[in-house]
Amino acid sequence: MKIAGVSLAFGRADKSPLSRWFWTIDRPLLFMLLVLIGIGLIGVAAASPAAALRLSGGAVTVPPLHFLWRQLMWVAAGVPLMIGVSMLTKDAARRVALAGFVIFLILLALVPFIGAEKNGAVRWIQLPGFQMQPIEFLKPFFVITTAWLFALKFEDRSLPVIPLGGILLALIVGLLVIQPDFGQAALVIAVWLVQAVLAGLPLLILAIAVAAALGGLVIAYQFEPHIRNRIDGYLHGEGDTYQVDRALDCFRSGGLYGAGPGEGTAKFHLPEAHTDYIFSVIGEEFGAIACFALALLYLAIVLRVLLQLLDEDDPFTLMAATGLVAQFGGQALINMS
Repeated sequence: MKIAGVSLAFGRADKSPLSRWFWTIDRPLLFMLLVLIGIGLIGVAAASPAAALRLSGGAVTVPPLHFLWRQLMWVAAGVPLMIGVSMLTKDAARRVALAGFVIFLILLALVPFIGAEKNGAVRWIQLPGFQMQPIEFLKPFFVITTAWLFALKFEDRSLPVIPLGGILLALIVGLLVIQPDFGQAALVIAVWLVQAVLAGLPLLILAIAVAAALGGLVIAYQFEPHIRNRIDGYLHGEGDTYQVDRALDCFRSGGLYGAGPGEGTAKFHLPEAHTDYIFSVIGEEFGAIACFALALLYLAIVLRVLLQLLDEDDPFTLMAATGLVAQFGGQALINMS
């Protein structure tokens, strides 16, 4: 069937760019990603009234579904962008990643000077109508740029690509510590180490790097009150555990099956219900079983990518895809913890 000359179904005989894309991509993976996006929209719809009420007051009134409409806007922009990126050749993807890496590294360096303070940290740049966190855009560009750099080692073993990659890593981690954002710094380090091991990083150096990271954590615990409070609160229930307690209240309220869409009440006491604690909102309104299913979906996406890489012989593709899926899985763990 065609409407205005545009085919509504992709046949294998169709040689258009969109049709070729459809028959060459991993369609089950695409389907799982679209399901995840849909679940995200449902979660934001559930959390939006609580977040809107929390931000309303005085002369400011935020519509109950404000954050849902904003999320729909990002999805409308993000899905076509995802499809467009997936159509890029490897060379084009590398060039785009390098340009994006440079741009967002500069923005990350500017955050301490032009960023907006939020909850005691300066991580966001205020733009008209919304805030942007440069590290969220920088991470995938860094992964692809690092994969490109490390892949050169397979062409010329004498190139010092791992030390050069380490310099880039140290630069990003240093900028994150200034904000401070230790969670994202730890994620960036972990993903870089995964790629470096694939590129031939000696296990002795890996062990030294892990020991250094643990040493850094000990130092941060001693001298950074925010880190110390988070660790003590997690291990011993000490210090300010208000946010964790409110998140647990949501899970207790939801039980196995949830209170039902729109029926949650504990979510109205959550800080950042539509972002940091959206998993708790899902737990209250849809239950522990839904949370478990969501975790399985994340796991299925990670495993699907890793299985597709078993027969991959291109070093760049292997390291880029592994780094991206490691970043995806690590961010999922952060969001659910």
